[in-house]
Amino acid sequence: MDFALTEEQSAIFDMAYAFGQDNIAPHARDWEAQGTIPKELWPQVGELGFGGLYVSEESGGAGLGRLDATLVFEALSMACPSVAAFLSIHNMCARMIDSFASDEMKARVLPDVLTMNTVLSYCLTEPGSGSDAVALKTRAERTNEGYTLNGSKAFISGGGYSDAYVCMVRTGDAGAAGVSTVYVENGTAGLSFGALEDKMGWRSQPTSQVQFDDCKISADNLVGEEGKGFKYAMMGLDGGRLNISACSLGAAQTALTATLNYMGERKAFGQSIDQFQGLQWRLADMEIELQAARVFLRQAAWKLDQGAPDATKFCAMAKKFVTETGSKVVDQCLQLHGGYGYLADYGIEKLVRDLRVHQILEGTNEIMRVIVARDMLKNR
Repeated sequence: MDFALTEEQSAIFDMAYAFGQDNIAPHARDWEAQGTIPKELWPQVGELGFGGLYVSEESGGAGLGRLDATLVFEALSMACPSVAAFLSIHNMCARMIDSFASDEMKARVLPDVLTMNTVLSYCLTEPGSGSDAVALKTRAERTNEGYTLNGSKAFISGGGYSDAYVCMVRTGDAGAAGVSTVYVENGTAGLSFGALEDKMGWRSQPTSQVQFDDCKISADNLVGEEGKGFKYAMMGLDGGRLNISACSLGAAQTALTATLNYMGERKAFGQSIDQFQGLQWRLADMEIELQAARVFLRQAAWKLDQGAPDATKFCAMAKKFVTETGSKVVDQCLQLHGGYGYLADYGIEKLVRDLRVHQILEGTNEIMRVIVARDMLKNR
C-alpha cells in the first residue's frame, strides 16, 4: 500500500488551497452575514476546472477521480466549508448530466456548467420525504410538449440563487421505478421559491423550498430515461458523502491549526496553555482522530474509484466517522479557546455551526449505519 499522494494530487490540493485562502477565506464571514456567495466567484472557480471535477475529459471536464476530488474539497473547506460544500452539490449535478443525459442535452448544457456560468442545484428532498427519499411526490405529467411539474422540494441549497435545478420527480407509480430526473432552468414559468431559510450554519448558502406550479418543461429536459431517476440520484450520493466528509476534515484541520497557534500565545498561571499536560493530551487526541479520519476517507474514495463491490459501505462508514470526528474536533477547539472561541472574531464558532449539518445531509448518519448494517447482514 502506498499512502503518499502523487505529485499531481499534491499540486491539485495546493492549487485549491491557495485559491481558497486568497479568494474565499478573507470574505467568508462577510458572505455569511450577507447570506449569499457572490456569483462572480464561480467563473473563477470554473477557470481552475473545478466546475466539472469528475465530468469526463471527452465532455470537457477535468476527469478526476473521487480521491482527487476529496483533496479539492478538503483544501477549499479550509477557507470556508459552506462555499466548498456548495461546489460539491454543483459537481454532483454536473456528473449526473455527463453520465446520463442525451448528447443533445450535454452539448446544450455542459459548456456553461463547466465554466460555472451556470450554477446547479440538486433537488431530491421534499417536505414529507427526507431519509425516505423514494417517497417523493413531486409529479411530472407527460404532455405533447414535454412535462408539467407540480410539487415542492425542501432544504435546497441554491434555491432561488442557482441557474438551473436537477430535480427528481415522479413520472410513474409509487416506488423507485416511478422516479425520473429532469432539468429545470431558472426563469421557467411555474418555477418559484419559498422564503430563505434562517439556518444554524451554512449561512452563506441561500437555501429555500423550490416549488413547481404547472411548471412546463421541454421533453428535451429529461435527463436519461424515464424511471431511472432514483438510480441516478443514488449513484451520485456515494461521491457526495465523500465530499461532505472532506469538507468536515478540512474545516476541522483549520480549527486545530488555529487552536495550536492560540494555545502558544494564551497565558495562564504564568505559562502558555500549551504547556499543560492535560491540554496537550487533548491536542494529541484531536490529531490522532483527524489523521484516522483522513486515512479512512481516502481509503473509501480509492474504493469508489476502483469500483470495489464494498465501495458504498465504505463511503457510508467514512461519512459517518469523518463528519462526527470533524464536529467533535471543532467543538473541542472552541473549548480550548475558552470564551474567545465563542466570539465570531476567532472563526471557530462558525465552523462548529457549519459542520453540524454534515451529519444530516447526503443521508443522515443514522442512515449510514443502516447501510453498513445491511451490508454486514447480507454478507455474513
